[in-house]
Amino acid sequence: MSDSKNFGRRTFLKGVGLAGAGVAIPHIWVPKQAYAQSMARGEVKHLIYVRLNGGFRFTTAFNGEVADRFNPWGKSSRKADGTEWGPADLLGQASWLDGDDGAARAALGMKSVLDISNDIAVLPCVDHEPTSGSADGNHSSGLQRFVSGYASNGTGIFTMINYGLRDRVAENPEEVLLPSFVLGGGGMANGAGQFAGYRPPVLQEGFSGFGFDSAKSLPDWARRMSDNTDQRMYTRAHPQTRAPIDAYIQSREATKRYSEIFTNPALNISQRSDDAFDGVSNNQLRLLLGDNGTARNIMLALRLFHFGSPAVFMNQGGYDMHSGEEEGLPGRMNDLNQLISGLHTALKLMAHPAGGTYWDHTMVVFGSEFGRTTRGGKFNSARGSDHGGDFATRWMSMPVMGGVVSRAGNGGRSFGETSIEDLKALGKVYSYRGLMKTLMDMLGCDHSEFFPADEPFNDLVS
Repeated sequence: MSDSKNFGRRTFLKGVGLAGAGVAIPHIWVPKQAYAQSMARGEVKHLIYVRLNGGFRFTTAFNGEVADRFNPWGKSSRKADGTEWGPADLLGQASWLDGDDGAARAALGMKSVLDISNDIAVLPCVDHEPTSGSADGNHSSGLQRFVSGYASNGTGIFTMINYGLRDRVAENPEEVLLPSFVLGGGGMANGAGQFAGYRPPVLQEGFSGFGFDSAKSLPDWARRMSDNTDQRMYTRAHPQTRAPIDAYIQSREATKRYSEIFTNPALNISQRSDDAFDGVSNNQLRLLLGDNGTARNIMLALRLFHFGSPAVFMNQGGYDMHSGEEEGLPGRMNDLNQLISGLHTALKLMAHPAGGTYWDHTMVVFGSEFGRTTRGGKFNSARGSDHGGDFATRWMSMPVMGGVVSRAGNGGRSFGETSIEDLKALGKVYSYRGLMKTLMDMLGCDHSEFFPADEPFNDLVS
């Protein structure tokens, strides 16, 4: 495997929104109408969005300077210089820095999350519905709000991202770009009506089903005959009926390009290789991130970014711990901490095709459908936690990191604050839809058709 390999990393797959929807009329580019934008519009090339699965107890990690009933493990006694937000003690779990493998990770630059806290910014009070009287602690509607912005919306946020970037096809007509991907659960990939054709691929086990291109098995004369037949069919058709023929020809060509990219060895993350790609080998990524399902998804996301994918979504862990949280959460936090620190290290090591490092061009966000509560004690009667309508459930204290944040000098910042004793908001409350719109704006999406009551904000980059 070689760093010199380059397979159309600037382009967007024409099958998304054209052949994927089965539409007869191709998208026609027109100048964008004016709509609200952030200061960092288009400054991010890639987004990694990780859902902490099942409802996450944010006060035990990213808003830790609160009363014991909200964070039984307490706040950390240390944090990196310049860190405003309150890391919880559980962020210090780092058994992956022990032993020979730990020494190898440290040699690559990997540190405890507590020691990189000044590269992470936190929004302590993100809420699905800031004007509502209480939290939505329902698994079904809370998750639906997380993946789509509303309790009844049929279009997932990653479908919105693909739709918002549709003009890249017209602006780069000779190239093919990968779309956003959803690795695992498909809620983020839902799409209805005009957005249905922009649904991102949902992958469970890589690209083994995409290794095809029947034309390669044909002799040259047969391929020429097939191409000539396509052209004759197109030429003989009335101009007003050529659109579906053109869509068919383009989508077939896009399928070939899918095969070229998806069979590239760089995407074979199961290969235990020491060959560097973008400066880092598969074995190094596996050392940094671990070898569980989420770690492999992060590895795949980083490789997909090389080929132009703008965003990847995945689930991590299982935090719906109505019982056994007291014993179980520290171990799960150890895994999450390795993911955060390993990704932080990998992004700074990897050379981006556009110049600089992947850290310079990538935004990483962790969220969940809601927080968790015990309604007064450190734990519920089963030594776990629940979810209801209170502030502990309501606030998603979401950490973000990446070059666009650090360039603005906002690593380590806390954009808001909660009361230590009752978690009342003492600063700004952010709309979850506003945050999603901000991320779309950073990617350069046309988000004018989504969340009309919410606007992107500049806090993370000003």
